[in-house]
Amino acid sequence: MIDMATNKAQAAPVNDTTINIASVSLAQPLEDIADELGRSFAENGFAVIRDHGIPQELIDRAEATSKAFFALPEATKRAYAIEGGGGARGYTPFGTEKAKDANVFDLKEFWHVGRSLPEGHELAEFMAPNVWPDEVDGFKSTYTELFSAFETAGLRVLEAIALHLGLERDFFAPTVADGNSVMRLLHYPPLGPDAPEGAIRAAAHGDINTITLLLGAEEAGLELLTKAGTWHAVDVPKGALVINVGDMLERLTAGKLVSTTHRVVNPAGQAAQRSRYSMPFFLHFRPDYLIEPLESCVDEMGSESAEPPISAHDFLMQRLQEINLA
Repeated sequence: MIDMATNKAQAAPVNDTTINIASVSLAQPLEDIADELGRSFAENGFAVIRDHGIPQELIDRAEATSKAFFALPEATKRAYAIEGGGGARGYTPFGTEKAKDANVFDLKEFWHVGRSLPEGHELAEFMAPNVWPDEVDGFKSTYTELFSAFETAGLRVLEAIALHLGLERDFFAPTVADGNSVMRLLHYPPLGPDAPEGAIRAAAHGDINTITLLLGAEEAGLELLTKAGTWHAVDVPKGALVINVGDMLERLTAGKLVSTTHRVVNPAGQAAQRSRYSMPFFLHFRPDYLIEPLESCVDEMGSESAEPPISAHDFLMQRLQEINLA
């Protein structure tokens, strides 16, 4: 299963309200927001983006389409679970994914949409063809459009990061061109009495990829682990994107930008009786991109923070093996 997360250490569930996560408009000139974003990624690994350019109509359509799919009968959904595909495409049933070192599975089911490459493309060996459910009208067209919109927004965020790092504005464009990015449609069902003891919607983990763009985080539950070892609830305006740094970008920047542990906790009261839906987009480097720590970041962070160069594909496979998914 190609999952974009690795498990990281748990901490006491104490909410920390002292940290400041940047919340900026992507409609502003990037030069005006680059350092605010960069500081937030360096300190917390997270930021919130407004005015990201993904049309609200598309977001609403995608949410409705996701709900329609997950409402299908279990047998219908399971017909799209690809045996031996590692979850890279199609459906992954409830109770399948379990974080590294976790004793119980996460309380979620999901669908993966990846990049569609033309036949004979040089990177086709790294990316399986997508599958599309026949039972939901507009599924393929909606998520093909949303995948493209996520990429556009993600590249703009990467431009801001490049400016903050003192790089050319378009530094990241060739590194992510035809990258192995994955869009996940997530459904956390209502919490039933038969949920295993200790199970939560998403156990504490860090993302493997370059950056993650998350839609649908307005519902309470997303928390990040602060450097002080406490949990901080991420407050998100409706329609905004939550952006977080992944392990690949942390490695590239020699730890200057941090991949922060986060989780989705179970709600209390009436919220526990309703479903939670979200759509993260795991933006990846090209599989053949060599992740080699940037010299300027090594100079700043110290040579001990630099890890050996590794291709994005090998890094991904290494991490998936660590969580028993490859």
